[in-house]
Amino acid sequence: MKKDSIITGIVIGIVAPFIGIYLFYLWKARSARFADFLDVVLHTATLLTAAISFALLANAAAFTIALNTKKDKTAKGIFATTLVLAIPAILYKIFG
Repeated sequence: MKKDSIITGIVIGIVAPFIGIYLFYLWKARSARFADFLDVVLHTATLLTAAISFALLANAAAFTIALNTKKDKTAKGIFATTLVLAIPAILYKIFG
């Protein structure tokens, strides 16, 4: 993470959740095909909530790294992306 820009943060904020969901897959269902795992997750509320939590946790880790390396603009981009992901997740948890 050498460049400090909001665009870099947005890109990281979009990619990190996919890494988080993939880590969740490796932890929970390594022996299953990834596509089958995603199908089950999307149709099981508790697994969906857990997968979203892993996605947001990955963004939190990226945000913390950006802050600790003094990449404030990058951290802003990651934070903005995290909000875009977190708000629907919270609404789903409340109303889903």
